[in-house]
Amino acid sequence: MMRSCATVLWLLSLSLVSVQALAAPPAHYSVGYHRLTFADPLDGQPMNAYAFYPTPSRVRGSVIDGFEVAAGEDARIAIGRFPMLMLSHGNNGTPLALHDLITSITRQGFVVVAVLHPGDNYLDQSRLGKLSNLYGRPMQISAAITAALGEPMLSPFVNAEQVGVIGYSAGGETALILSGAQPDLQRLRDYCLKFPADLDACKAHGELVADRDDLAPHADPRVRALLLMAPLSLMFGRHTLEEVKVPTLIYAGDHDQLVAPDKNAGALARKLPQHPEYRLLAGAGHFVFLAPCTDEQAARSPALCADAEGVDRVSIHKGLVAEAGTFFGQALSQPSRAGLQTADQQ
Repeated sequence: MMRSCATVLWLLSLSLVSVQALAAPPAHYSVGYHRLTFADPLDGQPMNAYAFYPTPSRVRGSVIDGFEVAAGEDARIAIGRFPMLMLSHGNNGTPLALHDLITSITRQGFVVVAVLHPGDNYLDQSRLGKLSNLYGRPMQISAAITAALGEPMLSPFVNAEQVGVIGYSAGGETALILSGAQPDLQRLRDYCLKFPADLDACKAHGELVADRDDLAPHADPRVRALLLMAPLSLMFGRHTLEEVKVPTLIYAGDHDQLVAPDKNAGALARKLPQHPEYRLLAGAGHFVFLAPCTDEQAARSPALCADAEGVDRVSIHKGLVAEAGTFFGQALSQPSRAGLQTADQQ
């Protein structure tokens, strides 16, 4: 199922995204990152992710896939055992469009692994609308967990018992499957019969291409907490969510024109067996969770950058980052502060 192609336009029109759109929160760490390459479980081809981690070194920003990110490649990692958060982006997207959330959460003492989903990203949409995408995306996140835990540079500093998932848009659907949800394809068909005007969700009339009959939804027991932002969740009824018993924090905008909050985030909040924390942001749209825009990006991509009057994206991100750190800290236990140091010159 396809999310809007607007994310593609965002990337095509991108010059460089400002990392400092948010005022840096009080932080003990700077951010380093390490490139991960591992096999896509669907076809064995290489897939990529970026592992962001706390560093005691003072780093300069890096340009990663066209985004200027406040992180230094392969900076030395801080001493400690940090919880790990996996990030699953939306359809057509890239996790780096949420780079400010990634680096801000990392500075609080987390490792954040940002996965680029093969077949469903801004460069490659070959699996969109197919079962291989619905069931394959969670498998890719699981493969990324295994790869990160097996990476010699990272593994001594990651607590394998403290793994969470951040899911944005279709990434929310991915996160739910990882925590035990079972998609009901008939629910999507029924929804599209009732709401055919939802061209984003129902472009193919609620039918997914059955390209792989060997795939099924698989949960990952290593996942212990979820942060969902504007989550796509049309395919989940109460009975299909019975096995989702991890702490969950949900954010959505009440002016989301792509993923209707009443049919997705709001309905999900009512149905989850373990009552989640639910934040409905007044006036906010679907793209409010992307990094705040520079003036140049606002001029080039107004649909992605322009928020409704009274909606302050920077303030929303500051609040979200603060709550996410507290939420994951409580859900996964507080990150280790061993070896805490003041940033020094690399």
